[in-house]
Amino acid sequence: MLMELMIGRVIKAHGIRGEVVVDPTTDEPDIRYAPGTVLHGKQGKREHTLTVAHARPHQGRLLVTFDEVPDRTAAESLRGTQFWAEQLDIDDDEEGFYDHDLTGLRVIHEGAEIGTVTGVMSGPAGTILEVELAGGKQALVPFVFDIVPEVDLEAGTCTITPPDGLLDI
Repeated sequence: MLMELMIGRVIKAHGIRGEVVVDPTTDEPDIRYAPGTVLHGKQGKREHTLTVAHARPHQGRLLVTFDEVPDRTAAESLRGTQFWAEQLDIDDDEEGFYDHDLTGLRVIHEGAEIGTVTGVMSGPAGTILEVELAGGKQALVPFVFDIVPEVDLEAGTCTITPPDGLLDI
């Protein structure tokens, strides 16, 4: 069974020709926002079906034009629209995780369970795991191999090797 994931959100209009700034929440923006791709968007109770005309990277986000959006006024009306799509099939030989795969994992450090992944933040600088530590403390852990060398979805764990001070609050 495939699950629908949010793959991006319209932040604002850009320029006067109907372009919008999209904050992509997918690790495959080249696939998700390829010209000709039909995107399904939700904006409160409104739904949109939009065809990507062109997309290009811009300051860690994407500038996207749609066939159905001719000008800035129409682009501005899309502000806040969230785009949803079914998850892509990940090749078993490829390393990759969806945010929902990581949320809920038990966090292991030096052989002991120290917390749980409660959320995942994606941004231009990379992915950050939100971890709730014992005692209700929170930590933000960069999701990079040097700090999170092992993720075992079957066991429901991720092992971390944080630098000194990362877990101190």
